[in-house]
Amino acid sequence: MYDVAILWEWLSFAVRWLHVITAIAWIGSSFYFIALDLSLNRNIPGPADGEEWQVHGGGFYHIQKYLVAPDAMPDHLTWFKWESYATWLSGAALLAVVYWVGAELYLIDPAKADLAIWQGILISAASLGIGWVIYDQLCKSPLGEKPTALMLLLFALLVVMSWGYNQVFTGRAALLHLGAFTATIMTANVFAIIMPNQRIVVADLKAGRKPDPKYGKIAKLRSTHNNYLTLPVIFLMLSNHYPLAFGTQYAWIIAALVFLMGVTIRHYFNSMHARKGKPTWTWAVTVIIFLAIAWLSTFPGHDTYEEAEVRALTASEQRFASAAGFDAAHDIVVGRCSMCHAREPVWGNMQWAPKGVFLETEADIAHHARAIYLQSGVSHAMPPANITHLPPEDRAALVAWYQAATR
Repeated sequence: MYDVAILWEWLSFAVRWLHVITAIAWIGSSFYFIALDLSLNRNIPGPADGEEWQVHGGGFYHIQKYLVAPDAMPDHLTWFKWESYATWLSGAALLAVVYWVGAELYLIDPAKADLAIWQGILISAASLGIGWVIYDQLCKSPLGEKPTALMLLLFALLVVMSWGYNQVFTGRAALLHLGAFTATIMTANVFAIIMPNQRIVVADLKAGRKPDPKYGKIAKLRSTHNNYLTLPVIFLMLSNHYPLAFGTQYAWIIAALVFLMGVTIRHYFNSMHARKGKPTWTWAVTVIIFLAIAWLSTFPGHDTYEEAEVRALTASEQRFASAAGFDAAHDIVVGRCSMCHAREPVWGNMQWAPKGVFLETEADIAHHARAIYLQSGVSHAMPPANITHLPPEDRAALVAWYQAATR
């Protein structure tokens, strides 16, 4: 029978797949409506604020927008909300499956903060709502009438959170949490502001009242913020696959610069959709920021071999290091894997350990026991193409060691 580790890995895969699907739906509709709104032809007679003709899939579409609301409630009205809700809910589930259950491996970095698992999870969960409370109050303050100043303050908040996450979590978890922190603001915008305001407008229409324009204006501000935050969130969610993004002491600065890139890229497309020209200077700025990120990624952010060698093992690591078969597993991993998974790899022209995973010391190997079991024991994913010729009996030894520690 499949054991818990295998079932949990498939659960992680399923939730990740769901998260990607819902994110595509949310981001797609968000980008479409922002582009549509900016490209509307507003020089038209009648009560509509603008219209647009589009062609897609063999048919023509005639779309009209009403700045506040039409004169009467239409018989059929499509609401765009579940894309956002499903993306956040699936993302929260994935956060729990990967980073809370796997807190010792992916969330907590003892070298930064010696946290108990429950403390790391508490910080993780509680921090996600902090940004929304601060951001929401800023939007409701007089700064809501000053969009540029508001965006600058939001950027400052994101920089502070990026730095803060990097002080307590692993580099991988820090960037991922900053993405979740931002996505929480975006979804809360939909759930707590945009949708309630739209419901007020619909209720006014049904009652025969003239809707107040302020509700549409408020919703538009939050929707615009979401538009500029989307690309950085995607980068941060993908960053856990690229150690150069999170495996450096300046990962928090990299994350902050990504938000600036998101602004420059979206400004180009928003200007183009609004028929205000193509500000090509934004691409030059984007390239400069990207090169700065690439340069910052070269600064090391991990411990040295000597520091790793003397580090005390955590309770979980001690369990695997003291299990039957660990000595054999240690020799197998050092002989077949550590030439790549080293702080200074010696395989070919490799400069960085794949995925930022080190397998040199006893603590390293015990720390990554579950990954070793899944990647090299149960499956043949590692070594890639079995390039170091790991024989079946060694894979069986790795399985036996992991199972001995988890019985």
